[in-house]
Amino acid sequence: MFAGNSSLESEQFRLPEGLAEAMRSVLPSVAERTVAAIVAEVPAYTEVFTGGTGRKLETAVRLALGGFLELTSGAGGAAASTPMVPSLDGAYELGVGEARSGRSMDALQAAYRVGARIAWRELSTIATSGDLSPGGMARFAGLLFAYIDQLSAISVAGHADGLATTGRARQQYLDRLAYGLLTGSGPDELAVAADRAGWEPPRSLTAVIIPEARARGVLPRLDPRTLQTFEGALDLPDGRTAVLLVPDAEGPFRGPLVAGLAGLGAVLGPARPWTGVRASYLRAQRAARLDLRPTPETTVDTEQCLADLVLRSDADALDDLRAQVLAPLDGLRAPQRAKLEETLRSWLLHHGRREEIAAELFVHPQTVRYRMGQLRELYGSRLDDPRTVLELTIALGSG
Repeated sequence: MFAGNSSLESEQFRLPEGLAEAMRSVLPSVAERTVAAIVAEVPAYTEVFTGGTGRKLETAVRLALGGFLELTSGAGGAAASTPMVPSLDGAYELGVGEARSGRSMDALQAAYRVGARIAWRELSTIATSGDLSPGGMARFAGLLFAYIDQLSAISVAGHADGLATTGRARQQYLDRLAYGLLTGSGPDELAVAADRAGWEPPRSLTAVIIPEARARGVLPRLDPRTLQTFEGALDLPDGRTAVLLVPDAEGPFRGPLVAGLAGLGAVLGPARPWTGVRASYLRAQRAARLDLRPTPETTVDTEQCLADLVLRSDADALDDLRAQVLAPLDGLRAPQRAKLEETLRSWLLHHGRREEIAAELFVHPQTVRYRMGQLRELYGSRLDDPRTVLELTIALGSG
């Protein structure tokens, strides 16, 4: 994958052993000067390469240059621009480590450039004092820079692989965190999962169930900490859904979230403390299953339809309740029954205030009195029973 420079390799070159030995003797000081120059010239490493980390880098530089001198002074000197396996492995791991540390390849490549300059300055001084010919100096320089370019290239590959691996690993941790949140894991377990995922917990989370096809377009507009999962997602008549867990969308921040989801067919649960977002998810799930949306594009805020959720949470029970509490009206003709149901509903709504009932129904107050007399004959004292009033309110309020 990382072939050497063919033109350089085609030219036989071998560093005299005495010269190579002289260069080996200065490698510790060359490594020390290289690290000092990197710290001074590459801001990203100003604090990183101090103490033990700096000494590890010095060792890595010394080993890499030692490998180069071994190649150029040995029988295989023609391939000196292609690092040996240990040097390649070290460069690869260096790139992986930089990715995991969150630093870009720009910083590492800058460090390689500084290292190449220091290495050439120090080693060329010895080469010159050893009477290396101009042609030999040129070949030596070409091999040294090609060697360092190869190390830089393999570090780039390591960095790319490190980013991919780190990204996949973090996404796996985020997925596990989202699953734990939806399934109701304990606060301590969730705190550990959040820490492993590198996810900063918010004050609250709001569960949003949204058509899967629209979820990706929404994410860039939301808090970067928003979690997306398909665990527990629903298959509704208009397609599969995803679940978004949106941070800190309570109080004055809820309105902008609802507005931002308008026309996307989303269902929003209430904001809950982040470790208790399962309650938000379950409410959104119930609302989605009841399908309170007049159209597939309508976004439903469950905070604005709590009564509907309560009344429609068990449709069969509600039907049974209506049949039970309205049974006294069963023997009436349909037109008469409809008028008495309408009057009873208004009576409950206006707490028996006859004038307000008459105004709402567009009838005379005496008509209201007459109808209420009929209802009292049918219900008797039950109209004064708080439980019966509650049951009638629920039954007629859903009509």
